[in-house]
Amino acid sequence: MDSNTLIGIIGSGSMGAGIAQVAAEAGHRVLVYDNNPAALGRADESMRGLFAKLVKKEKRTKEQADATLSRISYVKDMLSLRESGLIIEAIVEDLKIKQRVFEELSNLVSSGTVLATNTSSLSVTAIAASAKTPEQVVGLHFFNPAALMKLVEIVPAAQTNPEIVETLVQLMLAWGKEPVVAQDTPGFIVNRVARPYYSEGFRIYDEGLAQPHEIDAAMEALGFRMGPFTLTDFIGHDVNFAVTESMFHSYWGEPRYRPSFSQKRLVDAGYHGRKANRGFYEYDEQKKAIRPASTLSQEENKKIQDRVLAVLINEAADALHFGVASAEDVDKAMLKGVNYPKGLLAWADEIGKDVIIERLDALYARYHEGRYRVSVGLR
Repeated sequence: MDSNTLIGIIGSGSMGAGIAQVAAEAGHRVLVYDNNPAALGRADESMRGLFAKLVKKEKRTKEQADATLSRISYVKDMLSLRESGLIIEAIVEDLKIKQRVFEELSNLVSSGTVLATNTSSLSVTAIAASAKTPEQVVGLHFFNPAALMKLVEIVPAAQTNPEIVETLVQLMLAWGKEPVVAQDTPGFIVNRVARPYYSEGFRIYDEGLAQPHEIDAAMEALGFRMGPFTLTDFIGHDVNFAVTESMFHSYWGEPRYRPSFSQKRLVDAGYHGRKANRGFYEYDEQKKAIRPASTLSQEENKKIQDRVLAVLINEAADALHFGVASAEDVDKAMLKGVNYPKGLLAWADEIGKDVIIERLDALYARYHEGRYRVSVGLR
């Protein structure tokens, strides 16, 4: 694929629009389809507003902005996408809806069109099974905001033609992205390996060992941009909890992914975080968290840091052991996808695997819970 390849986008929400921007800025002509005409109008208006701001801030010239906008068209009929070389679906995270879309798509396009889903946690294989040409279906998971985040997870289904993977690796590099290849397992790399960051923070809080602002401060002091409570408030508890619950069920009750009742109560109350002005924290008119300073000692901070980091490294080692991705791609995914201060496997080598194992064994001896069992790959 090159810049002459026509790119189709299904879904004009923030993710679809972001992917359209990336493709158009890479020189492609892009067609954006949405079954809601009003949504298309909003997407067009939002895109023009975005580029006006970029020009005003001198991050783009007017000529660059005009050229990019001229490459993006908004279409009201899925049939308009039939000449696309690559179509990327970025709609609601619902398996049955995605399957209907891919079934319809595969009956419209040629057998050579690559059909990609931007799913973050659903089975790409199950989505591909609904298509007439399942060998042309692949996962292409961008991170939000797509125009800014470098990571893209490329996820071949069981049916995917292997040549498509390398084609997309090269295309994503041409788009200025950092591609990683992940096995089609729940959560792929990032949503799987990152789960303990949230769940262990919540567990420490649920046990009454520390408060959200104290846990956040401890992890931020270790180099993480946001602590687990600030981060889940930012993501939205409705979104984060749904992914955790999906992971828990997809792995048949694996205790490492067990959701937190503290987070469920927030979801039930509609306290979805920053966007609702209330989550683990309350927010002022400028959407800034009202967060007290931590008074924990350095020793207490280190206990929190060691515990959370141990379970994170264990998860990364488990993903590597079961072939979810290469060691290089696991570390790259966490660096580029969620801005971790270090790759977790490299961090394990730096600390010493025996030290991590000792911390996990101590946790298991205390709790006798499967969530603290040491990965075979780490031991």
